[in-house]
Amino acid sequence: MRQGFRGWWSGKLRRTWSYVRSRVTPAERAELATWLQPPELFLFVGMHPADRRHGLDVVRSLRAAGVTDRDVLLAGLVHDAGKGRTGLVPRVLHALSERYGRWIEGLAMSVPMLAESMIRLGRHAELSARLASAAGCPPRTVELIRWQSAPRDPVGELLLAADEAN
Repeated sequence: MRQGFRGWWSGKLRRTWSYVRSRVTPAERAELATWLQPPELFLFVGMHPADRRHGLDVVRSLRAAGVTDRDVLLAGLVHDAGKGRTGLVPRVLHALSERYGRWIEGLAMSVPMLAESMIRLGRHAELSARLASAAGCPPRTVELIRWQSAPRDPVGELLLAADEAN
């Protein structure tokens, strides 16, 4: 369902503010070390700070919804790993493109400094799934990440809802 004008913009402004002030506390990092394998933790640590914070928030939402399955929680944690170190401007342009038309993406792609980031953002689900697979994540985690925008089951729908809520 498409959000209304105000709802979409308020959500994007909230995410932008979160992006700017993203932090992972030492306590959160220590807690992750209790349930992640070293390659999974390495994948998480390599993510952009905003994506690390977002992943932790998605995991918090999943747990609040009663999810205890490690594969699902792991998918929530690293589902945006493929975004890499993409900065704020390409992320804003990508969001605007999804909302208001691909012409925005086309315009951004004509700027050499933005093109690679725009491609990465457009393909981040597949890139994230590949990175998760390379880090040894379980196949179920990899598939949940791959289909994060078009879930194939109720668990994927739950992951998408947690992603959109954060």
